[in-house]
Amino acid sequence: MHLRLDDALLLRPLQLTDVERMAALANDRNVWRNLRDAFPHPYSVENARGFVAHYTAPERTERVFAIELDGQFVGATGAHPLTDVYSRGAEIGYWLGAPFHGRGIATKAVGGLTKFAFEVMKLERLQAGVFEWNLASARVLEKNGFQREAVLKKSVFKDGQLIDSFLYAKLRG
Repeated sequence: MHLRLDDALLLRPLQLTDVERMAALANDRNVWRNLRDAFPHPYSVENARGFVAHYTAPERTERVFAIELDGQFVGATGAHPLTDVYSRGAEIGYWLGAPFHGRGIATKAVGGLTKFAFEVMKLERLQAGVFEWNLASARVLEKNGFQREAVLKKSVFKDGQLIDSFLYAKLRG
């Protein structure tokens, strides 16, 4: 499924042809610093190949999309369904290569993912965690109608620091 966001911006399924570019963009300490440790640094072609294989397997419940700008892979975004009593919700995530920061791309991508998650996946709640130093990511969520529900004090150990994280959420309708 392809989601056209504007003339130049598209959310589309990941593909093996993304691997080289994904590895080049993801192998950036500043990208890694804002993501969970499952996203390694340094980030290799093998890491990218594993990521694409994992999220394109037919049994996956997550919906992860390549963010494509003018025909070029620039990042990824996805909705990861929660389980058990939280099964009507999902956690969303997103990242962009550094050359594409500050251009509104993440805001549009999260908007498209949010619409997809509510309309196609039929979810009732989306949530996202943001590290305290990543105020640009918090702003992306706020521009898409997500509200900060909590500050989780000293909840994240990243890059040798124990920091707060923010929990953002948006409800359908």
